[in-house]
Amino acid sequence: MPFAPIISLLTDFGPKDPYVAEMKAVIVSICPEARIIDISHEIEKFNIRMGAFTLASAARYFPEKTIHVAVVDPGVGTKRRPIIVETHRFFYIGPDNGILMLSAQREEVRHVCQISNSSLMLSKVSKTFHGRDIFAPAAAYLAKGKQVSEFGPEINNYMVPEFAKPRMKGNELLGEIVHIDDFGNVISNVSTEDLKRIGAKEGIFLDLRLKEKAFRLRFCSTYGDVSVKQPLALVGSHEFLEISVNQGNAAKKFKVKIGDSIRLSLC
Repeated sequence: MPFAPIISLLTDFGPKDPYVAEMKAVIVSICPEARIIDISHEIEKFNIRMGAFTLASAARYFPEKTIHVAVVDPGVGTKRRPIIVETHRFFYIGPDNGILMLSAQREEVRHVCQISNSSLMLSKVSKTFHGRDIFAPAAAYLAKGKQVSEFGPEINNYMVPEFAKPRMKGNELLGEIVHIDDFGNVISNVSTEDLKRIGAKEGIFLDLRLKEKAFRLRFCSTYGDVSVKQPLALVGSHEFLEISVNQGNAAKKFKVKIGDSIRLSLC
């Protein structure tokens, strides 16, 4: 017996608001067999980077063909487009503001389509709640077997924000901070694949610039590889480069915040 289609939800809606319940109600009214899994509804309001990082961290552990719906949408009602992204493993649905791309670009992006077919939306579309009226129905109809091409035209000028992909400049890798966890670990958008591009291996030292301040940090495999209160660099559980302090708070030590730039090269 086949598994029921899985739809994951990520939003910046608060737990006291009815918005998530409304989205779920729309999904099950169209596709009653859908299994809905909540990734998070505690994304900081309007924080697209935080939403993108959380989605990228969780999405890869879902079964293939999962439909991921991400709604952190400060541009709702403007000219920003609602889109569906099909990769070789998943489908992503949300606003064309970059929130989907940190995760989608870790895979092979096959198609990106603008959602414009009104027959696959609610009959009345609010200008302020596309999560319920456009994204939830799109996820449900996709789960019922609709093809991505049925939702609207394919596009290739979708938004890929700088935080979705680090870049090389000479022998330096340029990225930025996308998340700071409750321990104060500073998590960048630099992936294991990016680190391979500059030949970074555990045990070496990295030249690192945070907000244009230079540091030299050992590239470790775990926090305990350095003494207590000493800083280090490592690839964390999300497979992104972290700047950490063993039993300390790296964000406070280095005085950085989400969105700050990070530059690194080999010593």
